[in-house]
Amino acid sequence: MEIVEVFKQYLEHLFAGKRCEARELVMAAQDRGVAARELILNVVWPAMEQVARLFSDAQIDRITEHMATRINRMVADQLQGYMARKPKNGRRIVVTCGEGEAEELGAQMIADLFEVDGYHVWFLGAGVPADEVLQLVGRLEPDVLCLYGAQPKGVPGIRHLIDHVREINAVPNMQVLVAGGVFNRAEGLAEEVRADLFAHNAREALRLVEEHPIRIPQPDVPQPGRRRKRKRRSAKLETANAK
Repeated sequence: MEIVEVFKQYLEHLFAGKRCEARELVMAAQDRGVAARELILNVVWPAMEQVARLFSDAQIDRITEHMATRINRMVADQLQGYMARKPKNGRRIVVTCGEGEAEELGAQMIADLFEVDGYHVWFLGAGVPADEVLQLVGRLEPDVLCLYGAQPKGVPGIRHLIDHVREINAVPNMQVLVAGGVFNRAEGLAEEVRADLFAHNAREALRLVEEHPIRIPQPDVPQPGRRRKRKRRSAKLETANAK
């Protein structure tokens, strides 16, 4: 069975709330030789995005969204133990996320994927105050701080956290990566909060961190047309918030 067909059947099971069938479908694909990593990236992750998109567009109700998200998380938990692991590379990443089950699921999968790629991973989940995140970052001195799945109302806090990290020079070479959530919907927002890297999804996050192992500080200077861009981005952010 092609991975596209697995994805199609998996979605059907998610929307029907069929936990056993969804799990068995994915495990059967793995038994046929599909790597657990590929199932995460090509089935579970896009299914998560599809569920979020349909719920946002009011094409599925909250019960369906809740059931599908929890089934997705169950399957992701099981696949994590089957992913092939690379040797530890000595690099560190702290992963936190916005409020919500879907946000925690996406952040968890990112944490799992970085872990099997050889990173030492600290996954905080949602709801950790910014000052505590800052304390942990200062203590661990990670190579990457990943902020996943922010909601529009959380953007000012993210900007404040990044500004504070830079102002006190807590970890000068640490990359700040933002991914998913409102950053996918509001063009240029990652730049405005002064993130070093922006990824739409887990695959892109892994690639960007691999391709940019060293932070290159960006000067915080006004750019031509920046005020107009901010107005447009603000409008996009309001639109994203309305969804």
